[in-house]
Amino acid sequence: MVGSRAHSLHHHSAGRHPTVSRGGPRRPARTPADHALHELAALSCALFGTPDEVEILGLAMDHIAAAGPYSAEAGYLKVGGDLVPRPGDGQLPASTVSRRVRELAGQDGNVTVPGRRWGRALGLRGLEGLHGYLVVTSRSRPTEAERSLLAALVRYTAAALSVASAHRRRCEDALELRRLKAERTSLQRQLISVVAELGYERAVHALMADVAASGGGEEAVTRALHRLTGLPALVEDRFGRLRTWTGPGRPDPYPEPDPFRQDEMLHAAAREAGAVRIKDRLITLIRPHGDILGVLALVDTRDEADEHTVLALEHAATSLARELAHLRNLAEVELRLHRELADDLLAGTDEASAYKRSEAVGHDLHRSHYVVVVQWSNRTADDSFAQTVGRAAAAVGMRSLLTRRSDHVVLVAGDRPHARALYEALARETGTRSGTIGVSGPCDSVGEIPHRYQEAQRALEARHHSRDRYGTTFFDELGLYRILGPGNDYRELESFVREWLGQLIDYDSRHRATMVETLSGYFDCGGNYDETADSLAIHRSTLRYRLQRIREISGHDLANVEDRLNLQVATRVWKIMLGGTG
Repeated sequence: MVGSRAHSLHHHSAGRHPTVSRGGPRRPARTPADHALHELAALSCALFGTPDEVEILGLAMDHIAAAGPYSAEAGYLKVGGDLVPRPGDGQLPASTVSRRVRELAGQDGNVTVPGRRWGRALGLRGLEGLHGYLVVTSRSRPTEAERSLLAALVRYTAAALSVASAHRRRCEDALELRRLKAERTSLQRQLISVVAELGYERAVHALMADVAASGGGEEAVTRALHRLTGLPALVEDRFGRLRTWTGPGRPDPYPEPDPFRQDEMLHAAAREAGAVRIKDRLITLIRPHGDILGVLALVDTRDEADEHTVLALEHAATSLARELAHLRNLAEVELRLHRELADDLLAGTDEASAYKRSEAVGHDLHRSHYVVVVQWSNRTADDSFAQTVGRAAAAVGMRSLLTRRSDHVVLVAGDRPHARALYEALARETGTRSGTIGVSGPCDSVGEIPHRYQEAQRALEARHHSRDRYGTTFFDELGLYRILGPGNDYRELESFVREWLGQLIDYDSRHRATMVETLSGYFDCGGNYDETADSLAIHRSTLRYRLQRIREISGHDLANVEDRLNLQVATRVWKIMLGGTG
């Protein structure tokens, strides 16, 4: 650009010759002084036509010869309080020149350059102060006129630098103003965002404080969370079973959790500090003091959740954690009281005290009870497994007192358990079917509970030694095995006989009949009709009639192998050990 401007200046001032007007006088030839002034005028236009300070300094240096027999040795611009040589010069000025220029401290002064008779450092000063320096040399000492022309060139250059400097400052000020306006706009937006967030956060705090104050629990928390976010909210226990759901889209039935995947998900979420996205759900763990009590989640199928949604979810989880921790503490106190009472009942305790304590923990001991013993092959009988058994029992509607022993959990249940319900519930809870449950006979008084506990253990043991060792076994369905196991006594024998022959014994007592004796003789003769009739001194048809009546009265089928065996053992015990009495 400097070269093009130099060419323009040269074209503007050179190549013009005096002309003769047709029919008029000749113009006088232009003097060197006129030519120099014309060059300076053209240069001044170029100097003021550019806003670039480096370019202005370059133009002045390139056209220094327009003022006389001068050479531009160096040019300096003041940048940040220091004098910097003009960028783009072919070679840097000598260090002695740069040192001399700095020594002048803004004043003009002589400069010594080898091979030059005359040298001068000329300050480029404007109203704002020093803009820079021109270092000019000459092989001969300049005349007064040449000095004046050089002074004019320096003034033009200094003035052009002042204008350029002012223009640059205006541009910088405009840029700074735009930056400040943009920064102000950004700060205003941030302030608006902060105010909005604080407002939202206050709303979240207020709503959750209301929930906590009302003691609303899980349902109240999910309702509040659904209102704040517009997304379906739910709570699951740590095993993945739904506890409460608020909002549309609830699956029916709710999918049965996979224990392995549930543990995997809990471990993945526990590694993160806050809410975690897993598939279409945004979840956070409910874990006061590090213990995972459950999962609070938002169903976000469209991935709409923002930072406000996460804030609401985390505040809701904090509120729910306090509530669940409180409920857990209450449950632990209640469980301890239940265990202490159950332990005393199994060991034998005073009835009056037992009834009062049972009323205090909300359990009715006045009804018939069953003792239930639970053992699972892959679980030790620790507190965790005891809680699992308690949850499963509650899920199938069993009202019970619970305690545990070294290798099994014991329930003192207020109702006869369903044949498979508790076993199936525990299989779901534990993820395996390798478990055994033993159930005692009915217990109508507190004093019978220790004996019924033994029955439940014997039922459990009988199941362990059976072909299908996993499942539920009832003591009153053991038949012959009830009197074969360890710990049987005279009362057990009586109970067994009463179960199988009680109807016949009562019938004989009321009608002075001999149904039990007939049945005993029938078994003694190996089921032979003729031998039985002869031994009893009755007719064969009478025996057939009596055996039919025995089936009707007892409700047992003599053709059934199991019934036949139990009836035969019962009649043998009745005759030999009980003396054949009612």
